[in-house]
Amino acid sequence: MHLLVLGGTVFLGRAVVEAARAAGHDITLFNRGTSNADLFPDIEQLHGDREGGLEALQGRHFAACLDTCGYLPRIVKDSAEFLQDSVERYAFVSSVSVYAAPSPEGTDETGELATIDDPTVEEITGETYGPLKALCEAEVYAVYGDRALLIRPGLIVGPHDASDRFTYWPWRGLQGGSILAPGRAERAIQFIDVRDLAVWIVRLLEQEATGAFNASSPPGDITMEQLVRTCSHLSKEDSKLVWVSDAYLTEQNVGAWIELPLWIPENTPIARGFFDFRSDRAIDHGLTFRPLEETVKDTATWAITRPEDHVWKGGLSRERETELLAEWLRRA
Repeated sequence: MHLLVLGGTVFLGRAVVEAARAAGHDITLFNRGTSNADLFPDIEQLHGDREGGLEALQGRHFAACLDTCGYLPRIVKDSAEFLQDSVERYAFVSSVSVYAAPSPEGTDETGELATIDDPTVEEITGETYGPLKALCEAEVYAVYGDRALLIRPGLIVGPHDASDRFTYWPWRGLQGGSILAPGRAERAIQFIDVRDLAVWIVRLLEQEATGAFNASSPPGDITMEQLVRTCSHLSKEDSKLVWVSDAYLTEQNVGAWIELPLWIPENTPIARGFFDFRSDRAIDHGLTFRPLEETVKDTATWAITRPEDHVWKGGLSRERETELLAEWLRRA
């Protein structure tokens, strides 16, 4: 299989390239050449901009195209139309955020999709991200029909995740000491290791699969306690989990999801169904999940290679965590 990857040098894209190369496939990357430009020197790379600069792909033919970096419907439409006679199948990496919020518990691929009042909006925010992804999906379907493959992951985690939405926890576990653990210990959470997702995407392309697939850990398989405790075992020093209530964190204006990754107060409307997306169809098509311990360990191993002055995009600062724990314990 000759695979065209739009992107291919950042996080999921690089993981897919590594998986496809390991499987013996030919790969061509199309990107601007600005991110990790020295990555994959042995793989053909064509440079251009998706917005009006696709000429480098003119006259080429590929078995499949994987679009890892489409966020705006207008730009996804341009790529899909430009390649419609050049690729046999078009795979688009979307998100479970395409579903209308709040989502019913157990949402599968037939769930209601999010909408937006003004489909021409191009500012990506927490409110527009999902609806814009849904519109991107519609553009892919409009061009490719039954040749379209839509991948809807939940939170993607693992090495090389610069968003810090998961990396914070392995890194915090390495530090030891008293660790602020949010909400209810038994609260189920969902995510997927980027390497598991990448290997499975390549497998889907090999199978010539089409249609939409949710891709996240099965509901209830992982709890917040399992995650935080597994991360705490990374420390060579003593660690102690201090469980802090949703109400207290909300009162203290702790930012859900970003400032405290994977935490969302359970009494908010968006929390309903948030960690309960079904991935049965994906599992039936070969999606598997590595042990949590492996994801945590490998993420921590990568995280400590970053510069000491790395600016964190998510997670509590140690000062903020210390203040929150001190007040919580004082009240107790």
